[in-house]
Amino acid sequence: MKQLYLVILFVLALGPSTHGQEGVPVYFDYLSDNYYLVYPSMAGIGEGGKIRATLRKQWFNVDRAPNLQTLNAHFRVGEQSGLGAIFFKDANGYHSQAGLKLTYAHHLRLGGDFRSLNQLSFGLSAGLQESTLDETSFVSVIPDPLVTGSRNSVGYFNLDLGMSYNFLEFQAHAAVHNLLGRGRDLYSAVEATNLRKYLLSIGYLFGRGDWQIEPSTLFQYTEFTRERAIDINLKAYRAVNFGTVWGGISYRRSLQSVHYQTQSDVGEQSLQLITPMVGVNYKRFLVAYNYSYQMGDPKFHDGGFHQITLGYDFGQREKRYDCSCPAVNY
Repeated sequence: MKQLYLVILFVLALGPSTHGQEGVPVYFDYLSDNYYLVYPSMAGIGEGGKIRATLRKQWFNVDRAPNLQTLNAHFRVGEQSGLGAIFFKDANGYHSQAGLKLTYAHHLRLGGDFRSLNQLSFGLSAGLQESTLDETSFVSVIPDPLVTGSRNSVGYFNLDLGMSYNFLEFQAHAAVHNLLGRGRDLYSAVEATNLRKYLLSIGYLFGRGDWQIEPSTLFQYTEFTRERAIDINLKAYRAVNFGTVWGGISYRRSLQSVHYQTQSDVGEQSLQLITPMVGVNYKRFLVAYNYSYQMGDPKFHDGGFHQITLGYDFGQREKRYDCSCPAVNY
């Protein structure tokens, strides 16, 4: 019962709403043992440290299609602290952003045996980010005073705040991204000044033999646009002699719809993404791949979104906790 009260406490502490975002987009790389990319409180969550690199590319045959690269590392310092860093670069059309975040996390053991995982964690990331709009290729027959014809950049500072609770095979997380709510003031038109986003996720891993399954869900809310979306995930793990082979599927759906018009009709659509994924943990190395396909009409392109994750774990002499908790032990 004590654990249930703690979960309710941190959900209430971060509040029921969530806000808009710049920074690292929330895709499906968190499911590749990469929760730190979303939740600062997961920095140094295990005994040693982890390095993760991701590459995401959309629509290979479309010029200036969205693409994202991230590189992050985090590790334990002493018994109660964790440190981490995230570098990211994101491009979409003529707009791009790059940034660096540094993280400190504090982990509190809530009683029980040392090897029985029962831990409440808090994390804070501070980051610098630069957003760029490339107008060098913009051409207008009639001069437009809003087009400068140059590369315009602006930098700003922001914070991410997170909280996690891990109890044996149970995990719950919450975070506020872009806590200060600062906008980028990059375009000539009026821009949003509230970039905050809130996230909440929960999951549980069943089974202790060679096969294990892990259902989980993630909810995100963007304050300025009031966008809401939910991920419903299911992963399966198979222990083998060299490590672990795993796979899964995620379904993301927007909780509001938009209207669109064709030549003959008016339709209504909610964003829907289906994402199968596979991965291998070979000794201290991780390789994972996921492919996101957008369902419904209209859509810009029939091609999907490819993402690769590479990882390496270090400093972990043995499993720190006696539990099947892949986000912590692996």
